[in-house]
Amino acid sequence: MVVKPVQYETLLSTCSDYAGAMALLRQHRPYLEVIPSMRRPQDSIVALPLPNIRIRQPVQMAGSTGVAVSAGTAVSLPCDVVLLMCDPEWKIKTGVELFILIHRPQEDFSDLLMRWRRTQILLDGGYEWFLPARHQHLLSEGADTLRPLFVVFPESPDRILKGLKGAGLPTVVYADPTDDLEPFTPLPSSDDLHLDETAEFDVSELDDLGPSNQANG
Repeated sequence: MVVKPVQYETLLSTCSDYAGAMALLRQHRPYLEVIPSMRRPQDSIVALPLPNIRIRQPVQMAGSTGVAVSAGTAVSLPCDVVLLMCDPEWKIKTGVELFILIHRPQEDFSDLLMRWRRTQILLDGGYEWFLPARHQHLLSEGADTLRPLFVVFPESPDRILKGLKGAGLPTVVYADPTDDLEPFTPLPSSDDLHLDETAEFDVSELDDLGPSNQANG
């Protein structure tokens, strides 16, 4: 089996909405816990699909191309979605940014991993985000903490999941990309949270979500 373009496009569009992003982060609980408010997720997450940045310092990309990017240049990041964490009370961006990298059709392990490595290089010298109009009030500079999350499909080659786990990179398996996700509802208490690096993403579990997470609210 192979990953189909519609699977990638469906997941990309799903993660572009705060409810879909919350459902995905539920599969990697350490990242779920960095969301400023579980009661107001729509005000706590800004999703940037296929994000653009403006770099502050010159960047020399490694590899056969050796492309040099000058300071002030606008570039597209090779990740798929960035989730910016925001304080819903103060309306400001916090110091944590989550970078979602979805396994693309025809992409192998080295290609997927290299997209994250290029992202790291581009962000290393400082940057600012291109934000949508409704979030222009947010401070657009980069954050202190950059955290990746790799998302693969059941159809993805086993070597990709094995490689990501071997590299110690947080990974989830998106089990059913064709189903519509239900709206996000409050999560169980932090006592129920666990630290699995890899988890199956089963959208049917959304029906089981319990009362609000008081610790993260």
